[in-house]
Amino acid sequence: MKKYIIIGFLTLIVVSLWNCEKDDLCPRTIPTTPRVVIEFYDSATLTVLKNVTNLKIQEVDSDEAIIANPNTTDAAKYLFNTNKVLIPLKTNALESKFNFTLNSGGAELLDVLTFTYTKDDIYISRACGYKTIFEITNPNNIMTSSPGNWVQSIIVEKPSIENENETHVKIYF
Repeated sequence: MKKYIIIGFLTLIVVSLWNCEKDDLCPRTIPTTPRVVIEFYDSATLTVLKNVTNLKIQEVDSDEAIIANPNTTDAAKYLFNTNKVLIPLKTNALESKFNFTLNSGGAELLDVLTFTYTKDDIYISRACGYKTIFEITNPNNIMTSSPGNWVQSIIVEKPSIENENETHVKIYF
């Protein structure tokens, strides 16, 4: 009787392990839905990257900043001091609108950027599901606030957002 219980238990373990496939886990090396890569440049010298200081990026109609700086954990985690940011677009809409607030010497300067796009969902695998590829449809009309706040101009380098290995948008300030 003991022999049958042990055999039954071992059979149950073997069958349950047999059903786990390599496809059940999505490896980190598989690219998922890409974010928009934005680089900041000096408006006086168009080829020179320029660090933005105390930049906060917040989705319009949201109470909190959705883009966090992974390098900090304190109250400044929503402030960027960099020349490059990656922003996620909504996968359940055809437009994403963001407030770009620059805290310059105590004065907050605000520009609103609106990304209008088409999207294409691409099947990756059973474990990873789908990823979304975006195509910016308003490359000449991203900035929606009044000019003269802090962003001087915007150039869409790559309207097709397929990966995070290239710069999609350049902001000059």
